[in-house]
Amino acid sequence: MRGHRRPTELPWKRALASLGLVGVLLGTAACGGDDGGGGGGGNGAGGANPDDISEQGDPVEGGEITVGLEAETNSWLPGEGSFANSGTTVAYAIYDPLMKRTADGEVRPYLAESMEPNADLTTWTLKLRPDIQFHDGTPLNGEALKTIFDTYLMAPTSNVKNTLADVASLDVVDDLTVEYKLKQANAAFPDVLTTSPGWPFSPTAAAKFGPDAGANPVGTGPFKFVSWQRDSNFVVEKNEDYWRDGLPYLDGITFRPIPDEDTRLSSLQSGDIDAMQTLRQSTVAKARDLDGVDNYEYLGNNSGGSIINTSIAPFDDLRVRQALAYGIDQPALIDVIGGTGLTPDATQYFSPDSPYYSEKAAEAFPTYDAERAQELYDEYINDPQRSDGQPVGTDLSFTYRCPPDPTLNELSQLYQSFWSQLGMDVKLETVEQAAHVQNGIAKDYEVQCWRVGAETDPYTTLKNAFTEGPLNFTGYTSPEIDEGLDTLRTTTDVEERKAAVEQISMDISENVPNLFTGYTLTDIAVRDVVKNVDGWTFPDGDEGDGVPGAQAMWGEVWTTE
Repeated sequence: MRGHRRPTELPWKRALASLGLVGVLLGTAACGGDDGGGGGGGNGAGGANPDDISEQGDPVEGGEITVGLEAETNSWLPGEGSFANSGTTVAYAIYDPLMKRTADGEVRPYLAESMEPNADLTTWTLKLRPDIQFHDGTPLNGEALKTIFDTYLMAPTSNVKNTLADVASLDVVDDLTVEYKLKQANAAFPDVLTTSPGWPFSPTAAAKFGPDAGANPVGTGPFKFVSWQRDSNFVVEKNEDYWRDGLPYLDGITFRPIPDEDTRLSSLQSGDIDAMQTLRQSTVAKARDLDGVDNYEYLGNNSGGSIINTSIAPFDDLRVRQALAYGIDQPALIDVIGGTGLTPDATQYFSPDSPYYSEKAAEAFPTYDAERAQELYDEYINDPQRSDGQPVGTDLSFTYRCPPDPTLNELSQLYQSFWSQLGMDVKLETVEQAAHVQNGIAKDYEVQCWRVGAETDPYTTLKNAFTEGPLNFTGYTSPEIDEGLDTLRTTTDVEERKAAVEQISMDISENVPNLFTGYTLTDIAVRDVVKNVDGWTFPDGDEGDGVPGAQAMWGEVWTTE
């Protein structure tokens, strides 16, 4: 049995002081960083004690690995792809993010060379590194970024259009420089470019492939796309012309979606795959017991739970949502998914290690109280003005959905049991992961299991979740949240931002657009011949943030086989 590497504290906690310094918050290209370790696996956000995993040794060139994913992705084109955890870890092989987060939680340039704002935070000037090309030979320049932005990211069907709603235009200054002109100040804007809106893809290739561009991705990343057999494998090969000298080390990677957790784990144990991703607590516990396996774990703001479609009856009524929340025993749910002793109870979008965690919001979020749940439920069903239009006394009937995983099946059954005790008729339905995500985006569901929270700036996380747009899966909005978001958008003052997040967290606790189980301990488990999974660095050598959400930067991984 091999040990595991896990962060000792979140990057947000170490970066708290930096939030009050505009120069740090902006992620400019100034050199810096600590001397906490090199490419063999640092002690940043993705790792703790290097002795916990196998000896890393020096980088080795060559070889190929196979990586097991928890799900397939619908498309590989930013603006079109859903890019959940599994899709993002694949994307980092073929795309480079313009901005990325350091081990200390700072957002800094990665593919970009610099990014700086004007005095009132309404214009952000981004400068690209010179002499970088997409895999098809198209130059990465200002015109490419503008075409990507205008034609694809802001298209009517784009799923990131709402994320970029603050951007009035992207203007080309010179060959390597663009300006993001914002409609209003946004102190957190660089954080947006750590996600898919900040993954440049070849506009030449996108135009060539048209509606099939999502099946033929062309980026600037360490690996080039070879083939994609949907629901079977996604194959990439080494980019021999990669702009970072000496990288990547591997000759190629095959990514295989293996939705069943036990099958993915047994595939790793048998050597059929070399690495696997998991966001299931029970699987993390099992992976820790495997011989010859290293575990790269990460506990951040992401948490499990359920989303409630507040845009439809009866879930548009607060009493129903509160009854759902008061009616469940959170520790029992965590135990079913194997999280007891691994993860703390979740009560909000930020973990107890985050500077944005609120004790007040934690106390306000409903905890198991069957009597109170029954009171709220009875009050709703006996209300002549009940929102679903059903006759007085008619019990609620709805469907709870989750992907087809044995652990999630047990979780769903426990939800069903709790709510059935109140009188609710709860039907269970399993939906494949890719369709499950699309149902959330389309709000084509009633209640379903989900993950919430992210390692992004609170403004980005909460704006996506609670303003109009495809990433507002619950359909919930409120003036109080809008007010808090306005503060987050316009200030870098730490205390003002913390107060704004607490205001939003309190609104969520009181209005219950979603439920929580526990914070998600994620893991990339690898055969111990696979090295440096969490040790990626910035071009200047500073440490990156490791493997948040079981998402790796594969360009600096190597194998000794």
